[in-house]
Amino acid sequence: MDPLYIAPTPSSPEVDFQFATHTLHLRGESYPENAAAFYGDIIARLKEYLAQQSGQRIEVHIALAYFNSSSTKMLFNLIDALNEAAEAGNTVALHWYYDEDDDTILEFGQELSDDFPDLEFTNHPVKPA
Repeated sequence: MDPLYIAPTPSSPEVDFQFATHTLHLRGESYPENAAAFYGDIIARLKEYLAQQSGQRIEVHIALAYFNSSSTKMLFNLIDALNEAAEAGNTVALHWYYDEDDDTILEFGQELSDDFPDLEFTNHPVKPA
């Protein structure tokens, strides 16, 4: 499956899904004008990839400095798809990066960890630049 790469903009994150190496990255900020449109194709491609996996280890790195409420819903949908892949027998390691001074992003990550127990969830505090 071809990689999925979307360059970052001021309002949307970099998406770098290297399906061949089972490594997925989201980085930057996420407040696109239409989050459903932005994430719709990403989630569709992710689900297509996940449907082809069996017993695979998948590494997911999410480093979002900011995301709005509509992006939150789409992130939840994306992570739900990953959790379903974990329930189906894949190992999904979710690395959650947050600014060590940002309690909001940390707490959202903790909620994800609680809501999706089948994921191997790791918090990674990052020192502010």
